[in-house]
Amino acid sequence: MEFEKMKVEIWSDIMCPFCYIGKRKFDKALEQFSHRDKVEVIWKSFDLAPNLKTHTFISSVDFLQKHKGMSKAQAEQAIEGVTAFAKETDLDYDYDKVVVANTHRGHQLIHLAGQEGLQNEMKERLLKAYFIEGRNVDDVATLIQLGQEVGLEKAAIESELNESQFAAHIEQDILEARKIGVSGVPFFVFDRKYAVSGAQPEKQFLNVLGKAYIEWYAKQETPQFEVLEGQNCDVSGNCN
Repeated sequence: MEFEKMKVEIWSDIMCPFCYIGKRKFDKALEQFSHRDKVEVIWKSFDLAPNLKTHTFISSVDFLQKHKGMSKAQAEQAIEGVTAFAKETDLDYDYDKVVVANTHRGHQLIHLAGQEGLQNEMKERLLKAYFIEGRNVDDVATLIQLGQEVGLEKAAIESELNESQFAAHIEQDILEARKIGVSGVPFFVFDRKYAVSGAQPEKQFLNVLGKAYIEWYAKQETPQFEVLEGQNCDVSGNCN
């Protein structure tokens, strides 16, 4: 008997360090989930700094000092901590290379990729470009290259970046996030019944996947909306 797939919606931002870590942990949990072929992952946009102007000439430490009010020591400690946390999931963050960039265009590309069934690949590529390769994810030429690498047509990418056809989709994602009470990312919603906030351990993701799937499969109704808290980045740009 064929079923529709259970949806897992994930709100995140490209510039959020815990979003990449959370993605990696969730991906590993999904790999272990025996019913992974019945799960559809949908990436939702969440803009932590919508008014941010891309800064190609300042360091991440300077950015945290100027825009988050941290001291130099606090900024360096925060970067050191999240880099070590990322390393635990085999992600080699290089904050010496990171280009502080507005991520709106990147979100447009993720939505465009969704039409081609390449959303997860596009999300992964942008996160790697930002945190590991030090690429400018607000630069049109860079986005065209990254999009083509995952299989998008150059003409389609150029059209989207010029016409912003998916801008309304981004706003809708953000509105949805507000309605369900998302205040920080990453935020994972399973079948609109259970939620996981932050970069939780693989085991936690696997447990929630199993619970949500059983109820989805049986078409059971669950009144509660449970949220499991973890490390994330909030709407003020604070990551902890």
